[in-house]
Amino acid sequence: MSKVLITGGAGYIGTMLCTKLLELGHQVTVVDLLKYDKGSLNHLYFQKNFIFIRDDVRKKNLIKKLVKKNEFIIPLAALVGAPLCEKFKKEAKSTNLGTIKTLCDLVTKKNKLIYLTTNSGYGIGEKNKYCDENSPLKPISLYGRTKCDGEDLVRTKIKNYVCFRLATVFGHSYRMRSDLLVNNFTFTAVKKKKLTLFEPHFRRNFIHVRDVVNAIVFTMNNFSKMKNDVYNLGLSSANISKIMLAKKIQRQYKKLKIRIVTNRKDPDKRDYFVSNKKIEKKGFKASISLDKGISELIQIFSNDKKKVINNY
Repeated sequence: MSKVLITGGAGYIGTMLCTKLLELGHQVTVVDLLKYDKGSLNHLYFQKNFIFIRDDVRKKNLIKKLVKKNEFIIPLAALVGAPLCEKFKKEAKSTNLGTIKTLCDLVTKKNKLIYLTTNSGYGIGEKNKYCDENSPLKPISLYGRTKCDGEDLVRTKIKNYVCFRLATVFGHSYRMRSDLLVNNFTFTAVKKKKLTLFEPHFRRNFIHVRDVVNAIVFTMNNFSKMKNDVYNLGLSSANISKIMLAKKIQRQYKKLKIRIVTNRKDPDKRDYFVSNKKIEKKGFKASISLDKGISELIQIFSNDKKKVINNY
């Protein structure tokens, strides 16, 4: 059994990760303000190895005490996505980056830190070239910049770490998000029966939220061979454009109509394919297909009367 501290554990990835780690017998401590969904951890409060602290992860004295008590540190607390970070710039910087600066001051060689950043750091990739871990980071949003800066801090200041540059995550979670591209397209398809695409050729890599959790568990079990390095983390068969994604959804949801608008630009300029060969050579390969994830989402959204779900 390992002792694991997760900040932001009530979020999209965190709720799924906490659930899995508790199933495996680990002790999990979560610090979260529950700003967006107060019930996302309700299914875990009865677990004897689950400790929940409703508080602000930016409190250094609190985090200092918890770092000393835990082996693995997984900082997930963040304002996620470009729109939210642009709306709350000060909070984005203090949460996304300030908390990482604090951890860099507090963790010791006894701790093992797993840091999740984003493919968004690649910004706009080259047309016929995959981005690998040596590709230049060119974030085009405040969100991307805070995550890239956080990765740089971790890699230069911390002794035992693993950094993951996540593909765009999809799939159902206890704390659902509809702003993520696959989730958003599928939700819109089911609720409105139509999708409107701007610049449909823009490319992205994707990964199921359960595969993100599986990769973290794999890393915990193989930390010595993974440590002090950065890895792209995505599903290699899911490097596709927006129009390809829409057609995948349409094949499963026949009612969907796709409309392409050519005289408008997409405000999200991210456009890249990503290589995941490095982590695959270490022994982990994402395996949950886009088709399976889309099928699950269609079933869930079709049985859910909500017209809107939380974006953050």
